[in-house]
Amino acid sequence: MAGQPRKNTDDEIFERQAQICKAFAHPGRLRILDLLGKGERGVSELQKQLGCSKTSLSQQISILKSAGVLSTRRNGKQIYCSLAMPEVKEACQLIRGVLRAQIAANNRLHQPLKE
Repeated sequence: MAGQPRKNTDDEIFERQAQICKAFAHPGRLRILDLLGKGERGVSELQKQLGCSKTSLSQQISILKSAGVLSTRRNGKQIYCSLAMPEVKEACQLIRGVLRAQIAANNRLHQPLKE
């Protein structure tokens, strides 16, 4: 396209990172990713484990698929979900580790002083 500056790689990476972070910004979607980090799951199994409606689960899966972090495959009538890349599991674990450390530090700050 003439006249439009080409995005550099860093710009594209930041845009994609923002898209993934938006997809991660929902507790239900994070639970889906956590379950899929343990292996492929059928949609009906995910629905049962999460205790959510089929419509809600479908919306969450769609968002995660759009962000490129989840993939699906069909086998007969059943749809199976899996992580699109193993790095997604590692990223989620890393973030949870940071949050655990924050919570632990916060708890230490609010402990009563020992006399």
